[in-house]
Order: sequence, then structure tokens, then C-alpha cells
Amino acid sequence: MPQVMVVARNFMDMVAALPAAKLDMLYDSAFICEAVLRSLPPLAKKYALQMLYVSAPVAAAAMEEWVLDEYAAKHRVAIDRLLQLRVFVEKKGGELQDEPEVPGQHAKWKFTKGTNTIECHCKVAYIGRCFLLQLINSSQVERGTSFSSSMMRTFQRGLLSSRDGEAPRLTENGFQFLLMETNAQLWYIMREYISSAEERGVDPTELISFLLELSFHTLGEAYSLNTLTDVQRNAIRDLAELGLVKLQQGRKDSWFIPTKLATNLSASLSDSSSNKEGFVVVETNFRMYAYSTSRLHCEILRLFSRVEYQLPNLIVGSITKESLYGAFENGITAEQIISFLQQNAHPRVADKIPAVPENVTDQIRLWETDRNRVDMTLSHLYEDFPSKDMFEQCCDYARDHGCLLWEDAKKMRLIVRVEFHPEMREFLRRLR
Repeated sequence: MPQVMVVARNFMDMVAALPAAKLDMLYDSAFICEAVLRSLPPLAKKYALQMLYVSAPVAAAAMEEWVLDEYAAKHRVAIDRLLQLRVFVEKKGGELQDEPEVPGQHAKWKFTKGTNTIECHCKVAYIGRCFLLQLINSSQVERGTSFSSSMMRTFQRGLLSSRDGEAPRLTENGFQFLLMETNAQLWYIMREYISSAEERGVDPTELISFLLELSFHTLGEAYSLNTLTDVQRNAIRDLAELGLVKLQQGRKDSWFIPTKLATNLSASLSDSSSNKEGFVVVETNFRMYAYSTSRLHCEILRLFSRVEYQLPNLIVGSITKESLYGAFENGITAEQIISFLQQNAHPRVADKIPAVPENVTDQIRLWETDRNRVDMTLSHLYEDFPSKDMFEQCCDYARDHGCLLWEDAKKMRLIVRVEFHPEMREFLRRLR
């Protein structure tokens, strides 16, 4: 069986990257088993369910006969995924015979049966607005933000930077993060939050198990905090700052209510990002209209455009050279701005090709290249060579060392990198 490198693109890729012992511990939870099963490709899902009732190992060659030759590629993808997640494990018996089997058999793979898919019509779609607004304002406030210490450590791993006595400021990655699609933002934070778990004295396996269990909670339903462990209660408080859950305090008990972001945790980015409705209309004259009541949308648009005025449900602005230069200075690229405008295009223009006028996207790219038009390189100029032969020898010597920047054979002048000047001077002395 081929060994596949695991690159963490979504939650299940991070699960697959765990050490074998910790991954096997996760399978003690029925929620983990169901989350893994749902994440599998259709063919891999069929293999997992089919092997539940097989008590003996099955030869890899025998499994290859289960599919037609034209589906061999899909078969390999399915087997690779099952091996990554240790749903199947390899056992070499006899002569070069791979025998995958389900780890633990029925003991660990206890799928919840009879679970109906509940379509919740709750209109409260809390998407972490408070968190993102604080993240934007963190580059402007004089004092620290109200994030918990664990969240601040997570953000400072790439989004925020701070010096002694100074307020946290957004890094280039932080500004780029603000233009990401919502589920991409969520996955980025979750990945950093889990990766830094051991620094907080928390077992990442326990954290992953709880987060996946949270994704099976019912959207909008209240759950008591008293049933959680200390680690889980701390995680819930951190998740509340991100908008994944909402906290409610009663007279005696405290409760948490999962939002749509929490219930989508175990889904891939491509599966969970397709239902987003856009709000931005960009015209050929670089005018921009955002049909939104969100302060967050207004602050994000200010990152790369000039907001002229804001009505109760409409933000009017324009994309200017100066506003884009400010975005480029903060590390935001032209492609990220264009991608944001395309992903958030209003439904009236989203079906058009292109959703953002070509003259606007071309000009955004041109303004970015304007800043990169000239590169300064420290160098030395050599001229007044006594002979053509000496000039050519110097050119060849600098060229062989990769330090020749420019030459003029007619006037016998050349320019080399500044760090090559001592060697070139010594070479000229030897020629004389």
C-alpha cells in the first residue's frame, strides 16, 4: 500500500496526522466514529461499513477485485484515506500480502443509529463579529483587547504581534486573514488553537474529541455547562469569544448554545462554504456598493477601499489608488482583494461572468505591480578600462560568479554587486 503524506487542510486531516496511539484513543467516542465515517469518500465509507461484519483480515489483492478496473484510482484514494485515519491498518502476513482490517472491530465502531438530520430554521447566524471587530481594532487601540490569555496566545502565533508596553498589532498574515472566507478563518484559528493546546497543559486529543462532539450538538439548543469537565468548560469560554457558541447564565446553572459554525466544525471547507450570500456590487467606474447592516463588513471594506458614507442598509465607497496602496503596505495582495470581491459578490451580479468588472481587477493588479516596478540593488560601477581584452575578462569573471548586473561593451563599462567588489578589485590587480 502506498504511504500518503497527510497535509492538514481540514479537521479530519488534522485527526489523521495524530500519532497512532492518540488516534486509537479517539475512536473510543461514538461521536468521533460518526464524524470520521461522514468525512470519508463514498467508496471508503462503503468499505468501512462492509468490513464491520468481517472478523478476519482481508487481503489487499482481494479488495482490489471489488471494483472495476476503471475505478482503480478511486479505490486507491479510498484505501489511502482509510489507512491515514487508521480505520484500516496494515498487517503483513505471508509473502508480501497486505491485510487491512478495521481497528477494534465492533468494540470501537459503534455508530449512532436512527439519528435524523434536523434542519434548524434558527435565523441567528452569529459568525464571530465581535471577535473580528476586536481583531481589526487591535491595530488601533492603545490598550490590550479583551481576549482571554489562551486566545491571545493563539492569535500571536501568526495574526498578532506585540512588543513590551505596546498594544497588539495585526501582522501581514492578520490582514490577509480578515479577507479569508468565514470557514477558512474558522479552520485557521481551530488549527492554531489545537496546535497550541500542549502549551496550555491541555491534551490535544481530548480537545479534538470535544470539538468533534460539539459538531453533533443541535443548532440553537441549550446545553448545561455542569456536565462538562474543566478542560471542556475552558474550551467553551474560548469558543464563545469566536462566536462558535453563545453563553447564557441562569439563576443556578450556566448554559451554552452551539451556533452554525460549531455544528460545521467536522465538515470540510468546500462543503461548508457554498451557501454564503454575497453583498458587494462593484461597478466599472470603481464605485462599490455593499448591501449590509454589518459594522464588520464596513471595517473590512475599509482595509482596501475608501468608504464615503454609510446608510442603515447600504455602504457606499470606491476603490482608489491610495486606498489600495494602504492595503498593499499592510501585506494584503491584489489577488486576495479580488478573491474577496468575487466571493462576496451580490446575488444580482454573482451569476455574471465576471462578477467583478475586468477593468477593475486589471487595474488593481496594475497598481500592485507599480509598487514593485523598481528594485534597488547596491552595486559598483567600473569604467575606463585600458583595453578591450581586460574589459571582457572582467565581464566573464563577474558573470561566472553570478554578480554581473549590467555591461556596456561599446563604452567598456560594467556594474557588479556590491558584495563582489573586493574580489573584483583583487582580480583587476592581478590583471595589471
